[in-house]
Amino acid sequence: MSIPPDNPQRRLTLSNPLDPGATHFALAGGIYTLLVRGSDTEGKYCLIEMRVPPGGGPPPHRHDFEEMFTVLEGEIELTFRDETRTAKAGDTVNIPANARHAFKNVSRETARLLCVCAPAGQDEYFLLVGDPLASLDSPPPALTEEERVERREKAVKLAPKFLTEF
Repeated sequence: MSIPPDNPQRRLTLSNPLDPGATHFALAGGIYTLLVRGSDTEGKYCLIEMRVPPGGGPPPHRHDFEEMFTVLEGEIELTFRDETRTAKAGDTVNIPANARHAFKNVSRETARLLCVCAPAGQDEYFLLVGDPLASLDSPPPALTEEERVERREKAVKLAPKFLTEF
């Protein structure tokens, strides 16, 4: 087996959540930043920074792709196949495809995580269900209960297209 030749059409990706041109959006009360999109990796993976407020995190779900978190700041309580574990700053967690899981920030401060999804697609899903933010310092929108229900229904409706179920 040989390694394919370099594809000079592909470009180096260099990103930072503090860059003025970074893509930020609010999702489930947190602020997410797309660092590396699937379009940067020929769909092989995406990288998302997640800033999750105390008590925040996604409901139980599963998806047909691999997901890995590195906790940069804070502490999350992770439920994986009905078993609960804690991941602290410095820990990395790999979630195998199709396994039911959820996590919650159990810190007093915002938890910061790097999330890799392989293959990519979660980046596009999050863009469709999240609320765009002008910058990393922009507060998430204060949603009414009706708007929260609307966002949840949209996320559930689009989930199968992105190999996800709640």
